[in-house]
Amino acid sequence: MTVRIKFCGVTRIADARAAATLGVDAIGLVFTRRSQRCVGVAQARAMRDELPPFTSVVALFMDDEPAWVEEVIAGVQPDLLQFHGNESAEYATRFARPYLKAIAMAGDEAQAIAAAHPRASGFVLHSHAPGAAGGSGRASDWSRAPRFVRPVVLAGGLDPGNVAQAIELVRPYAVDVSSGIEVAPGIKDAARMHAFVKAVRDAAIVR
Repeated sequence: MTVRIKFCGVTRIADARAAATLGVDAIGLVFTRRSQRCVGVAQARAMRDELPPFTSVVALFMDDEPAWVEEVIAGVQPDLLQFHGNESAEYATRFARPYLKAIAMAGDEAQAIAAAHPRASGFVLHSHAPGAAGGSGRASDWSRAPRFVRPVVLAGGLDPGNVAQAIELVRPYAVDVSSGIEVAPGIKDAARMHAFVKAVRDAAIVR
């Protein structure tokens, strides 16, 4: 089974190009204004226009105003939405786009959240506490990751040195990395990006 890869918190065109060159499946663009990796519509559109076919764009929000989500969708045309806050299923589905719902592994409501989002395309298992933002670089005890029928995207604290172990323990549909390939928030490092992709591919071969 191929483990898909998403680079999240991309803020620069050069990093978006590098991700595509490495064969990354998706890039995540953060639009919640509370994040230090937040990008505007114009910059996001410029990055999207640089991507080749079959590299998806995921727009990340966290309890943002519906008008802002709609503005991003109109201007960027993301392939997928990702919600990291307390968004209800009614809220998440109003935009008529496939979406992922983030679930904090530090909480104890994973199954309830999943059940409340029957139309979610999958779930992002994150290491942060409920209500906290991602991108902290903190890892979870992956052996305790909840199991779902729908696809699981593993995130939080991943880096080139530990992603193979995480894949072995969780066997996710995809892995999602942000701070683990950065030299500063939103600034990706070419060597770390390459090392992360290689580690995932090698782990998938071993499986």
